[in-house]
Amino acid sequence: MQLQNLVQRFTSDIVGEEQFEKMLVKSSADNKPLRVKFGIDPTFTDVHLGHSVPIRLLRAFQDHGHLPVLIIGDGTARLGDPTGRNEQRPALTAEDVARNSATYLDQIGTILDLDPAKCEVRHNSEWFGGMNFFDALKLASQSTAARLLERDDFKKRMQQNQAVHLHEMMYPLMQGYDSVMVESDVELGGNDQLFNLHMGRRMQERAGQRPQICMTTPLLLGTDGRKMSKTYGNHVGLNAGSNDMYGKIMSLSDDGMPLWFQLATTMRDDEISQCLAGHPRQAKDALARNITSQIHGDDAANAAAEAFVQQFVKNKIPDEINECIVGESAMKLASLLKEAGLVASTSEARRLLKDGAVKVDSESQSDPNWLVELSATDAVLLQIGKRRMINVRCASS
Repeated sequence: MQLQNLVQRFTSDIVGEEQFEKMLVKSSADNKPLRVKFGIDPTFTDVHLGHSVPIRLLRAFQDHGHLPVLIIGDGTARLGDPTGRNEQRPALTAEDVARNSATYLDQIGTILDLDPAKCEVRHNSEWFGGMNFFDALKLASQSTAARLLERDDFKKRMQQNQAVHLHEMMYPLMQGYDSVMVESDVELGGNDQLFNLHMGRRMQERAGQRPQICMTTPLLLGTDGRKMSKTYGNHVGLNAGSNDMYGKIMSLSDDGMPLWFQLATTMRDDEISQCLAGHPRQAKDALARNITSQIHGDDAANAAAEAFVQQFVKNKIPDEINECIVGESAMKLASLLKEAGLVASTSEARRLLKDGAVKVDSESQSDPNWLVELSATDAVLLQIGKRRMINVRCASS
């Protein structure tokens, strides 16, 4: 598929589209690849399928001879970015960022070829880590408070009389400065990043560089139709096992499938149309197999599909279940569900218990204070619904 067609498939906005067409022609004539930037902040340990949409577009540029410039935002992550949120995303410590980013390249490498001859990987702590207070003031002088407050999420918070902190307003400037430092020709990002991408254009012009083309991609919603987020538990991580990945995708709503096919698969438009015209169960299977195969290979995807049938259609407990070791020999059920990682909070556990969604060793349980006895030898099977389950033991009896 031609690059221009892939760009149209994966983008929602292109700032400088006519300029982009001219740049492609000149790049081909001069045999000089475009520098295509994408930045990702290690704010969590997982890179999820929502992040993979611009990464897949980055791979398309790479496959057509251009140079991806991947920025790991270990500097910007420490600031925190409130994009798409009503409240401030908390800043992270250097230790938090290092822990989160430890496997980022491995996860991104399932999609992008990270061979140094084919991809430039940078960490923006390279330039932000060496700045002093006066350098930061100079960076702040690149824009005005009025201009920064035009950003949608800042504007909404101001209208709702919610705080906008001064340090948060530095984030668009820091992302824009990344573009200056790597001299990007094109920057990719989700469509909630358009303001920040524009900032890169303006700062490049002030630095005497050719302003970058800004390309935004649609946001891939989570399996429950909300914004994909680890907080909601509706995300599909690139580091998820094949069975987990396939199973989570199979929980997607029918309404969500068209966009997922468009943004997360390698299928042609005619193949997608044929899938969507058939039975939703078969369409979802094709979707889940395609995505799982991209990350884990065809054999793993087919095995995951068979395991799903055994577990959910034939109601069989899978042979291999993840295991968790806890430090106590007895815990209240709500606390144990949280400790085992099946829920984000004890309040979520209480709600699921009340709804009758929890089983312990295949028996339904509803009492959050029920004391679960644990041993080091015999595992207790915790299960929420048909998909979430884990074996739990204690470290010592």
